[in-house]
Amino acid sequence: MRVFVTGASGHIAAAVIPELLIAGHEVVGLARSDASAEAVAAIGAEVRRGDLDDLDGLAVAAAEADGVIHLAFKHEAMRTGDFMGAVDSDMAAHKAIGETLLGTDKPFVSTGGTLMLAMAGITGRPGTEDDQSQGGPRTDAANYTIGLGQQGVRSSVVRLAPMVHSDLDHHGFTHALIGFARENGIAAYTDDGSNRWPAANTYDIGVLYRLALEKAPAGSTLHGVGDSGIPRKVIAETIAGKLGIETKSITAEEAPEYLGFLAAFAGLDNPTSNDKTREVLDWEPTHPGWVEDVETGHYFR
Repeated sequence: MRVFVTGASGHIAAAVIPELLIAGHEVVGLARSDASAEAVAAIGAEVRRGDLDDLDGLAVAAAEADGVIHLAFKHEAMRTGDFMGAVDSDMAAHKAIGETLLGTDKPFVSTGGTLMLAMAGITGRPGTEDDQSQGGPRTDAANYTIGLGQQGVRSSVVRLAPMVHSDLDHHGFTHALIGFARENGIAAYTDDGSNRWPAANTYDIGVLYRLALEKAPAGSTLHGVGDSGIPRKVIAETIAGKLGIETKSITAEEAPEYLGFLAAFAGLDNPTSNDKTREVLDWEPTHPGWVEDVETGHYFR
């Protein structure tokens, strides 16, 4: 099928697009700059110039495609403090695509995050694909997408682990944690560091998006998770070991000083199950987990 992919020059797309092409699909990738266009073309996709603010362009591209994978998000705005601006832009993009696909039975695969489960108060047990939140930042877009499943769209939402890692990752949470550790001379975690973050290898995520496009049931939620939950202390110790520095327990109040924009998430406990996703899509993560991947050293070269 002909697939329109937003965020086509980004980290996740670097695995998704090759996976789609190998499976015989055609890919049209959204690119907002010359550099992005070159990156999209280099991995074999057709380039469509535009951005998330070009709502009419998104609608036209969705109408011309046999399916849509939405990966784009204004991460720069989030990192510089305009998280809600990025959220509003993302919601508008969802609606531009979703309204175009109504009644077509075309697949629309969107992107969320497992941390939203912890922010919704689901803690102390692994969050499941059946766990839903009534609303909130980014959750509203996910709920909108799931609702399209009742309106003639084969919609699905992939909730990504906060740490999607591999040699394709150049700007994610793992890089940020390493950068803050280098800057501060210590790898920090809050309290006793027992709270858990899930992780997933980018190459496994590429397969997951392809399977979601091809066969996810309408209105489904999927979990892009390999490691179900790594204690934050283990994460800090792994980074510290590679950098040759110490770890340090900090308070929630100290988190902004040591963890920057990640401070809001630092203490969240987010163990996450992928059982239903594996069953529904026959998906099985096969690439190295977070600790093994970080231990190889590519993040530190």
